[in-house]
Formats: sequence, C-alpha cells, structure tokens
Amino acid sequence: MATYAIGDIQGCYDSLMKLLDKIDYDDNQDTLWFAGDLVNRGPKSLKTLRFIKKLGDRAVSVLGNHDLHLLALYYCGQAPKKSDTLLPALTADDSEEIMTWLRHLPLVHRDKKLNAVMVHAGLPPQWSAKKAVKRSQEVELFLQGENYLDFFHHMYGNLPDQWHKSLQGLDRLRAIVNYFTRMRYCTADGKLDLITKEGLDKAPAGFKPWFKLKRKTKEDRIFFGHWAALEGKADSPNVFALDTGCVWGGKLSAIRIEDETWFRVKSQEFK
Repeated sequence: MATYAIGDIQGCYDSLMKLLDKIDYDDNQDTLWFAGDLVNRGPKSLKTLRFIKKLGDRAVSVLGNHDLHLLALYYCGQAPKKSDTLLPALTADDSEEIMTWLRHLPLVHRDKKLNAVMVHAGLPPQWSAKKAVKRSQEVELFLQGENYLDFFHHMYGNLPDQWHKSLQGLDRLRAIVNYFTRMRYCTADGKLDLITKEGLDKAPAGFKPWFKLKRKTKEDRIFFGHWAALEGKADSPNVFALDTGCVWGGKLSAIRIEDETWFRVKSQEFK
C-alpha cells in the first residue's frame, strides 16, 4: 500500500500508463495524487480525464491552471486557443459529467498523517497549511455553488497581485486561485510576479521562488507541479517539484510519498 504523487500530465495519457507500469501500480491498494494540469497541449486530454475520474476514491487531484482554463472554455462557450488541444474534451458526449466532476475538485489537498500537502503551483509564505486549506475551501464552495458561472467569466487576470484580508467577492477568489495555480515568484509579503516562467536563476528584482522564502509551511512536505523549468529540482527542504516537462519532451515523474522515492519515465508523446 503506497501513495504516489504525480506531476503535470497535460493530456500525456501514454506517458501516464508507462509511469504506472514503472511504479507497479496496484489499483486495489495504492493511491494516486495528481498535481493538477491533467489536460492541454498533450494529445489525449479526454482519455486522461476519463481515466482519473474512473479511479474514484483511489485518486486525489487538485486543480491546475490548465484544468481551470478547460472549465472556463466549457462554461463560457469560448473557442479554444490555437495552442490548446481541448476540443475533444469540450465536445464529448460525457463532457457535462466530466466538467461537473472537475469543478468539484479541490485546489489544495492535505494529509496530516503523511505530513503532506498537494497543490498545483505553491503556497504563499504567509499562510499555514491549515490556512491554505481554508482559503481553498472558499473557492471550492463557490465553484460547487449555484453562481459558479460568475467565477469563470471573471477568472482571468493578474490583479489583485497580493493578498489582503479585506479582499472580497471575485477579486478575493481570483487572488486565491492565482496563488494556488499560477504562482512561481513572489515577495516575502506575498506580492506575485505572474510573468516570469524561467528557472531559479531568473528571479525578477525583489522576488524569490515562493519556496525559498521564510514560510509558515516550512515543516510541511509540499508536493507541487506547474514549474517545468525547475526540472524536478526545488533544492529546498520538504519541497518536491513534480513537473518535469513531459509535455515538452521531458519526463513524467512520480514520488512515493511514504519514503520519497522518485520514479520517472521519458515522454511517450514528445520524444
């Protein structure tokens, strides 16, 4: 019985199957954690969604920015971008069922027994793990409520770029979502830079990678994806970077949470 945290799949279903073979996945005993960005840019987003949805309680997934993008396209009736590979997922016979399931996924998953937190992009330095789960639940309740369309019509935007307790309404929700699904660099007081995507040596002036700052979560083990440029190397205690660029021809990675053993397979789709 083991728990495996898996990085950004982005529709690379064949790579996922290869990785599950490598870890000798037992669907009767093992649990899979997915770090979000299940879809987009890879060729088999729909097949990936169907597979993970069918796993039921044997899997935990958090929402990534590409997953939210898919939901926004679907619920707002917008056409995909040229770089998107989401049309099959948007037009399938079971799309409504899939989108409802996706909309009910969390932004943050915490397992106290494993001392483990899963999030797509990161946790701002000023929030504890308990506070992060509480902020995640604010968004989850809204997305699962009757006014969820309002969020998807106002989801995009880099502002507000810093958390304040006084934030309300859709601005408050957007700030929370941007921390959890888009953050790479920020300041000690949580101001975001949402432009820079390069690695650790390209930090904008005044900013640091979120996990290099003094954090309230320094004793929590944090598993995250989103940042392919890290190539799986966060170089910080208790922080595990899972996105190793499978969709860019890199690798798809998993880590067994109990003993922190890594498993990687080369991209099957983009060799």
